[in-house]
Amino acid sequence: MRDGRHVPGTLAVFVEEAARRYGELPALRFKSPGGDWTEVGYDGLRETVRSVGCGLVALGVRPDDRVAILAETRPEWTYAHFAILAAGAVVVPVYPTAGEDELAWVLGDSAATVVICEDTTQAARVEALRAKLPGLRHVVRIAGDGGGDAEDTVNGQAAGPASGPGVESGSGPEPGPASWSGDGPGSGAASWSGAESASEPGSEAGCESAPGPASGPGPASGPGSASGAGSESGAESGPASVSGSVSGAEPAPAPRAVPGPGPGPGARAVALPGAWPQADGDGGGVRRRESSAERGGTPPLLGALPRAPLAELLARSAQRTGDDLCAIVYTSGTTGLPKGCRLTHGNFTAVQDATADLIEGGPGDTTYLYLPLAHLLAQLIQLTSLRQGGTLCYFGGRIENVVAELAEVRPTHLPSVPRLFEKVHATVASLAESGGRGGRERFEAAVRTGVEVAELRARGEEPVGPLRAAWQAADESLFSLVRAAFGGRLRWALTGGAPIAPQTMDFLRACGIRVFEGYGMTESAGVISLNHPGAVRYGTVGRPVPGCEVRIAEDGEVLARGPGVFPGYHANPAATDQALDPDGWLRTGDLGSLDADGFLRITGRKKDLIITSGGKNLTPSLVEAAIQQSRWVSRAVMIGDARPYPVALITLDAEEIAAWARDEGLDPGRGYAGHPVVRARCQEAVDAANAQVARPARIRAFAILDEDFTVGGGLLTPTLKLRRSAIANRYAAEIDALYER
Repeated sequence: MRDGRHVPGTLAVFVEEAARRYGELPALRFKSPGGDWTEVGYDGLRETVRSVGCGLVALGVRPDDRVAILAETRPEWTYAHFAILAAGAVVVPVYPTAGEDELAWVLGDSAATVVICEDTTQAARVEALRAKLPGLRHVVRIAGDGGGDAEDTVNGQAAGPASGPGVESGSGPEPGPASWSGDGPGSGAASWSGAESASEPGSEAGCESAPGPASGPGPASGPGSASGAGSESGAESGPASVSGSVSGAEPAPAPRAVPGPGPGPGARAVALPGAWPQADGDGGGVRRRESSAERGGTPPLLGALPRAPLAELLARSAQRTGDDLCAIVYTSGTTGLPKGCRLTHGNFTAVQDATADLIEGGPGDTTYLYLPLAHLLAQLIQLTSLRQGGTLCYFGGRIENVVAELAEVRPTHLPSVPRLFEKVHATVASLAESGGRGGRERFEAAVRTGVEVAELRARGEEPVGPLRAAWQAADESLFSLVRAAFGGRLRWALTGGAPIAPQTMDFLRACGIRVFEGYGMTESAGVISLNHPGAVRYGTVGRPVPGCEVRIAEDGEVLARGPGVFPGYHANPAATDQALDPDGWLRTGDLGSLDADGFLRITGRKKDLIITSGGKNLTPSLVEAAIQQSRWVSRAVMIGDARPYPVALITLDAEEIAAWARDEGLDPGRGYAGHPVVRARCQEAVDAANAQVARPARIRAFAILDEDFTVGGGLLTPTLKLRRSAIANRYAAEIDALYER
């Protein structure tokens, strides 16, 4: 934050720099267990990170130890993230939805010595795997089991998810059906051999603390695409009628009431609480913490750990360099086990510096975050918001409440998956259809008018005459309501992972929300290219960000090189050699092209390419995305490799089907995959998609499945990408039947 936009040399001192610059300005906003919105300032964030960091040092965490976080998106994830880095350790994010095999793999492959868990439920999952994790020394809980234990307190409030009451511990809802970044290159599973061993455990030099849990015995060894949007509307509007679902010895900042950040009429004041127990300058006055064994096996709470001297933590932070390992982030591979991407502090700071002038923001701005912090995209958003002095607002914990919370929070910045925007689009289109004869036609005409006006304004012109009158009418009856559904203040949003449908792009542009698509992957520290207000071309993912080079290989694969590109996979040199060539070019595994002005267009994944028995090369994502534009469809999967022509498997949108069933007087809890009306609606979706693609890529037949794909069912990755091979195997009989007709 040398000038308020750039970051320091490492993330270990990130929060210290942010607090020095922004002080009492609000850094974090979240729902308290009572349901009220609460804010924590940058100084409070710093004190909490210091306290947690000193607790980790006292626990025995050493520089370069791997510390995993197994939790939903919540403020404690942020505290733990920066505390781990301040202690000189390495963050290993783990998806809370990961299955037991994947959880064991990630913790074992990374050689994690400490796991910070959401609650007792998640901690029990880790404890059950101890026999497979010889390097694991400690399991720590963020919160208890919600049973009212006096220890389950943070800042004097009952600990638990930021969402407040009613959220089931340790089993938060899965994100919506979309993904956040491309798969890592290559598809081979990482090897259990070649692990890097953690250093020998021992006493912490110069780190005095009260007696606490002892370090475990023996050496810690073990196996070892972003896009965005912004609002063009000058007027703010209220809630929508459209909905869808410096010293260590100083005291922590005292709680005080501050005005709310403007969620509209009736806004409550929110409290700015102090941090967790302050890091003592001399290490004294710390209550002894029982070991797990003394507590009958119950892991300790993160906020109640003994604390080492603050000086030790600050010394460690200052010693980190840009070349030091910062995180091991596991890609949610669609085939085989995830691979751990080794990302340095320099990788992260390079990406932040490269995008500093491309993403507007600062004090007074609010970023609403519901994406999983286990994913790199959400971590980058967290860094960007805090780097700029904005307020990071965490969702309440329930995906179905996201749209309602947007109207309440009124964010200026919104990172999201395409599915959220597509659901809003589908909801509005559905309302238009139900508005009487010609409703859909009027809706589409309004969108065309809005797009025409958006294109005029992009050239610096304003509509006049009949066009202006038509736009004003559409804005009053439709566009302003959509802007209000996003809170009325939205200027910038980020959508990553999957391509956003062109129809949804046009809809958002018409409503005054410009969409900037971008591209990146874990192996590039999240960003390769980005559209932004100074350079945007719809249908592309923008130009390469400063410092990043992009070229297209002879076979059409996108290659990238720059300071954000990772040094390699953890304990997997063979996969590293496949991903990086000798000159440092990253083989992304994506297919694309560069136009004459340097804008990058992504056309598909190399490994997803379908080659029919007739030799036709088909990109499944194009037709799949087109079919999924239907509000009736949740997922579409093209099948056709080594077959004469492509067919599709389709799953249904549960909410739409249930609503239709209720309207028809049918039982909404039953399955309706075979109902003739449902079949007809899916046929319409397939026909509309076929009209957009070349003849060889058109779907000849399709089957509607009785169930949707899930992470737990093994058909989606934790970032909700399709596991195509698993799907083809699971539904082999249905696929064969399509070719027998």
